[in-house]
Amino acid sequence: MTQRILFVDDEPKVLSALRRMLSGGQDDWSLSFAGGADEALAMMRESDFDVVVTDVNMPAKDGLTLIAEMRANAKTADVPVVVLTGRDDLDLKRRALESGAIDLLGKPVDPQDLVARLRSVIRLKRLQDELKGYNALLEERVAERTAELANSRIEVLWRLGRAGEYRDEQTGKHVVRVGSYCRLMGEALVLDGDLIETLFLASPLHDIGKIGIPDDVLLKPGPLSDEEWQVMKRHCAIGAEILTEHPGALEAYCGRAGGGSRDDGNAILKTAALIALTHHEKWDGTGYPAGLAGERIPLISRIVAVADTFDALCSKRPYKRALPEAEAAEIVRGERDRQFDPEVCRAFETVFDGLRAVRSSLPDPGVMVANGRAPE
Repeated sequence: MTQRILFVDDEPKVLSALRRMLSGGQDDWSLSFAGGADEALAMMRESDFDVVVTDVNMPAKDGLTLIAEMRANAKTADVPVVVLTGRDDLDLKRRALESGAIDLLGKPVDPQDLVARLRSVIRLKRLQDELKGYNALLEERVAERTAELANSRIEVLWRLGRAGEYRDEQTGKHVVRVGSYCRLMGEALVLDGDLIETLFLASPLHDIGKIGIPDDVLLKPGPLSDEEWQVMKRHCAIGAEILTEHPGALEAYCGRAGGGSRDDGNAILKTAALIALTHHEKWDGTGYPAGLAGERIPLISRIVAVADTFDALCSKRPYKRALPEAEAAEIVRGERDRQFDPEVCRAFETVFDGLRAVRSSLPDPGVMVANGRAPE
């Protein structure tokens, strides 16, 4: 590969001498010449150079200024610079090295010394370029691996969400739809982007606690007795316990408005645990497990409550028929200010066409498993 070298000097005789000095030598070197710092900088904007050899004492901009401007530009920051100086000035040489020069040569230049120094600098530049290429490749592979790990985590979370539904809803589409609904409503509510993404990933775990409900209650086809209903309601606390090592911190939430878990653990799992615990609370305070009302219910859980209810109403279960989307939406509207936050209901109306599009793209294939029952 041809190596491009730029020589910078305000004295034409010096540039002519350098041209003659190197004319018969390196077939793989392409030589360019500039009569000053500004001309050199203009040439570097137009072309790439592997090495710059510059004089120090030049009018307008000296060699140290040239180096400083090169280092300030991302395109030329890593180009090695060799400084030529005819002055026996140790302080100047020190400043040249401190400014970023990689080597120094005194005038008059010995041809063999110049060629040897340039070969050394070119080898160093080649190694630097190879290292940069390797680092770029490494960064690309790390980014790919990070994306793979992120996708794996999402898949694990959603498969865990499906596990919570599996005993009474085998397709798993319900939890995917709920997550998608929550993202649409979060966007309509103009929530922070990171919170929307966390809600999207965490909301499918809202009913993970159903894993801990006995079959004779969860799969009962008929109405539940009062005792069975108390067992069924335990799925909220069970879900929180599954998703956090400190369920007491989430229980403590119920005693402070606007609070939340202080645990510094995984944000998605903390959010999922809070949703699992509180997604059956109702705006008017008649929900469970803590009877929270209004804005004491976490906003994320108020969003999940609407998303979960709408999708459940539209889905067929052994103990009920699937309602048309319009009829299900009317039921949601009827629960505004009672079961549901009115602001979340407004967001639901805003994105209703988007919710229908989600249902159309993620339909349930066929009939659900017999004798299934979802918490009311």
